[in-house]
Amino acid sequence: WILNYDIMARFRRRTCIILLLFILFICSIMMALKTLRPDRAGFGDPFGLGLLPELQQRTVLLDNKQNSLNRVQGDAVTRVSNLHSMAVNTMKASMPPVNKLEEELSSPNYNFHIFYYSWFGNPQFDGKYIHWNHPLLPHWDPKIANNYPKGRHNPPEDIGANFYPELGSYSSKDPTVIEAHMKQMRSASTGVIVLSWYPPGMADENGEPTDDLVPVILDYAHKYSLKVTFHIEPYKDRDDRSMYHNVKYIIDKYGGHPAFYRHKTSTGRFLPMFYVYDSYVTIPEIWANLLTVSGSQTIRNTPYDALFIALLVEERHKHDIHRSGFDGMYTYFATNGFSYGSSHHNWASLKAFCDSNNLMFIPSVGPGYIDTSIRPWNNHNTRNRVNGKYYETAFSAALLVRPEIISITSFNEWHEGTQIEKAVPKRTGQMVYLDYKPHKPNVYLELTQKWSEKYRKEQEQWLM
Repeated sequence: WILNYDIMARFRRRTCIILLLFILFICSIMMALKTLRPDRAGFGDPFGLGLLPELQQRTVLLDNKQNSLNRVQGDAVTRVSNLHSMAVNTMKASMPPVNKLEEELSSPNYNFHIFYYSWFGNPQFDGKYIHWNHPLLPHWDPKIANNYPKGRHNPPEDIGANFYPELGSYSSKDPTVIEAHMKQMRSASTGVIVLSWYPPGMADENGEPTDDLVPVILDYAHKYSLKVTFHIEPYKDRDDRSMYHNVKYIIDKYGGHPAFYRHKTSTGRFLPMFYVYDSYVTIPEIWANLLTVSGSQTIRNTPYDALFIALLVEERHKHDIHRSGFDGMYTYFATNGFSYGSSHHNWASLKAFCDSNNLMFIPSVGPGYIDTSIRPWNNHNTRNRVNGKYYETAFSAALLVRPEIISITSFNEWHEGTQIEKAVPKRTGQMVYLDYKPHKPNVYLELTQKWSEKYRKEQEQWLM
């Protein structure tokens, strides 16, 4: 009996050891499999909205954390100190410590440029509403105009937009708004803010001068490792001489700021870049005075030389842009089919023209278009967002032509419904605003981040 007991005890010990070794083996196998998780597990394949929310959001945060470690751009020390200061400023007592902000923010993609407007105002910061109270614009045909309402919007419940911002009828001067915008743009993995700009003392017909805001925007952009370039609007008497003085003003005043954008050219030079809206309203001969080496007002081979990007609307504009001495073209409008330039099916031929004439082609993608809050007669140009599918189609079309830069229309052009800024459902007594449901307010930021990563990976393949 004693012998049997001893045999049974040894058998149990051996069994326990074998079981323990088996458990350790299983654990090691699972850890190994975890490290082999594919990088693209965040959104699935093929690309589509599909299952965007919770589970995939968590995976994307893990991917973004890894991307932020793998793709550090610019000065590493500056980047770390920026992230540290952002984490300190945003951390709350209830939040888990360290690295939360790094998980949320993707690395900036400096080949993703996004149009940004700082023309909004409210009574708290500006003494009155600006732009949110946009007038209803009449149709140019009086017979048509008589069929539509007149007047202007009455914020904060009634604003000049078909969507309603999560931040409400904000002021572009509000530091908390500027910081929120920078954080949103950074989370979307954009890298360059294309800031709508008028010369000092000038503004659009519904706004106030905004040049004084540029230093603040530059400072907050730098905090989030973003860069700023300028979208020069068609101000009064814009010509070769005034443009020379205004480019000189911008470079002299802002060119030394670390957030001021410079683009590395194929020759290795780092040059400022200026987008020129409605460039076609000025004849090529005037632009050539400024933009060609032999021009009477030439900016070429001077300390103020830069890359100048013209707006292409009609097909014939491509020849004018080339004759004018511009360095490239962009399409701006988020309405597929509205113009020759904004029609996706024309981008391949435009890219081919640019390649053969040493020009940059910068297609502009947008999430949709609706401006009936300020142009109630313009229903035919509305482009439904289709829960994000319209935006993804535009990105897909842009990637097909392998552009060096993609521009996004827009972060916050609320009047034309092209914004990717967070929007929320809102209902008033007279109006129900559009929203991003069934998705969350940040869905277009997430889609932008997703396509930024896809674009970055595809660019790496193009260059191989």
